[in-house]
Amino acid sequence: MVSANELQAAAEAILFAAGEPLELSRLAQALEIEEESAEQVLLNLAASLDERGSGICLLKLGTKYQLSSRTEFAPQIRNVLEIKRNAPLSQAAFEVLAVIAYNQPVTKSFVEQVRGVDCSGVIATLCQKQLIEEKGRLDLPGRPLLYGTTPEFLRCFSVSSLDELPELPNHDAEKSIEAVMEEAKEAESEETGEEKENNPGE
Repeated sequence: MVSANELQAAAEAILFAAGEPLELSRLAQALEIEEESAEQVLLNLAASLDERGSGICLLKLGTKYQLSSRTEFAPQIRNVLEIKRNAPLSQAAFEVLAVIAYNQPVTKSFVEQVRGVDCSGVIATLCQKQLIEEKGRLDLPGRPLLYGTTPEFLRCFSVSSLDELPELPNHDAEKSIEAVMEEAKEAESEETGEEKENNPGE
């Protein structure tokens, strides 16, 4: 029978080798244990890393886990690896990211309805930075793409799930967002209808 320490060491090795967020279910399968047991192994691993003052910590990113260097050592790591700082997000990017994070999955039209300006470039940049990704298509004429946040978003903002995001200021804001969502859906339907009229052969 595999001991708890061996399971913990195996989990650490797997996460280190993976080098990217790993689903709890995949880790449990690799360790040949139940997901509940795997989660406890990871909790023990995180505690062990903290207790010994390791430069590595365990991040929980939704249902995924990843080993990461601690943020306080970022300057030294950057110096050794000659990593350049990423260009900071613009105010527009933060606004688009907030709209998507709090209302996902949403379409580009919805984001543009909220902000009142074209957001194509900003959304492309956020996708390139892997902060958002495509989450399928909306069940409306034209099948517009839906966008949502990624594990990278959780990692960058140091939260383990979207539930940890600050609450919106008031319920009125939430109601207004819902109203905009309905307007966006109607606008998408109208746009698709116009395209069909202009292209009857399609």
